[in-house]
Amino acid sequence: MRSSDTKPMSEFGKNSRALEGQLFPSKRKTSRLSLHYSPTWKTFPDFLADYIKRILDPAWGNAELAKPFSQRHPIVQWYDALCRYQQATIKTPGVPALATVNGVVACYLGLAYSLYLLDHNVELQKRLVARLKIPDQFQGAYYELIVANILIRAGFELTLEDETDGASKHCEFAAHSKRTGRKYWVEAKMRSVAGFLGKTERDGTTDQNPISRLIPHLNDALAKPAADERLIFIDLNTEPTPEAEGKLPWIERAAARLEQYERRELAEGVRAYVFVTNFPFHRGLNEPASMAGFPFGLGIDDFNRPGVRRVSEAYRLKQKYIDAHYIGEALTKYLKFPATFDGSLPSEAIDGTLPRIIIGNTYCFGDPDAGGVVGTVTTASVNEPGCEVLIGITDQNGRAQILTEPMSSQQLDDYRAHKDSYFGRILPVGGKIGDPFELFEWCARNHKWMSREQLLEKLAHAPNIVALRSMSDDDLLYEYCELMVVSVWKPST
Repeated sequence: MRSSDTKPMSEFGKNSRALEGQLFPSKRKTSRLSLHYSPTWKTFPDFLADYIKRILDPAWGNAELAKPFSQRHPIVQWYDALCRYQQATIKTPGVPALATVNGVVACYLGLAYSLYLLDHNVELQKRLVARLKIPDQFQGAYYELIVANILIRAGFELTLEDETDGASKHCEFAAHSKRTGRKYWVEAKMRSVAGFLGKTERDGTTDQNPISRLIPHLNDALAKPAADERLIFIDLNTEPTPEAEGKLPWIERAAARLEQYERRELAEGVRAYVFVTNFPFHRGLNEPASMAGFPFGLGIDDFNRPGVRRVSEAYRLKQKYIDAHYIGEALTKYLKFPATFDGSLPSEAIDGTLPRIIIGNTYCFGDPDAGGVVGTVTTASVNEPGCEVLIGITDQNGRAQILTEPMSSQQLDDYRAHKDSYFGRILPVGGKIGDPFELFEWCARNHKWMSREQLLEKLAHAPNIVALRSMSDDDLLYEYCELMVVSVWKPST
């Protein structure tokens, strides 16, 4: 195995970055042309915990802490719960520890990360921070920040709409897709429930029906004029408890009500991408965090609707509504926070283990004075049952060798989270393809390099070859991939 003082030969002497020493020699984060620094930050969550205090104003936070607990702002109540959770999980002060993302982490650090993602958008962040501090407006601002977090992760840029203009109604903000260039108007609504997020019976419902405000919220959102397509997020603010078979009881009810609304109440020509969510972290601060949601194409009859389609048709529809798919993917990743400042893996930055092998780098494996070998890594893979890395190298004499190196449990966790890029290059990772659509996507991704002539040659004996010759390049590729799926996929019986 590599010795602890080994340095990658391809980096040594170029940037003088040793593998040992300070894990974070520069604990700084730049934003708004400003620099954040603290010698106490060892992980990115450390930074977030300080960042939210500064953005909200320490004087405001201390004033809230001076109040009896029941009268404190919900954010400051979360802060108290987070401190208690840290005391229970951090055994040695100053030493990073692993902890489950529970409700309070999702609430407090999730809010901090949402604010940080808006750090470049000073005006929007400032307005939302002001609303966060007002008890009557806290819940709305909190959910808008969740939505902003999701959209930014999905590749959107946000711009503020002037809701202070009393002459007309406005959406919360506009979202511009950096991938497709499309613009959307965004609305975010959360059901107010007495006893949660600062709401009382004065301004929150006691109705246990999770979809009781679904249509009123939808109507409120649609009542605001929109020059572009609409993204409407509605949170049901209900318990996370699933039914016995693991199904969430509110999903089918909400979908059925939206379908009914579309048939009977929706004005002609009105359409919107509706995302119904449930982010119930605040209901169980000490419980493992969970969330759920589903998209619905209101007035869009070919978006996320049940039915039987050719896989090529399903793929075309996904590309047609790709922005909504990116939003869905980002929504499922809301509970994931960066662990380190520079994007390094936790096993390297926090545990202090040797950095992972990078394909293309040259290393000294073992002690050179005791038969060690210097070699350039040409390939690498992981033997998960054996908790080891298999490393293919070419030594200085041009001979190929295969070496092994043990992995810690944290390194194995990091590998499982980043299988395709763990060794510094995007590599195909074997895995079970779950359905024909996944197989079609795999085929389209791995055959997009084929020229039109190559595709026509492969399809030369197809009975519809005349029609194929008149197809576009993309349609020709999809036809080829679909034929591959039909020939390969064997449905289980």
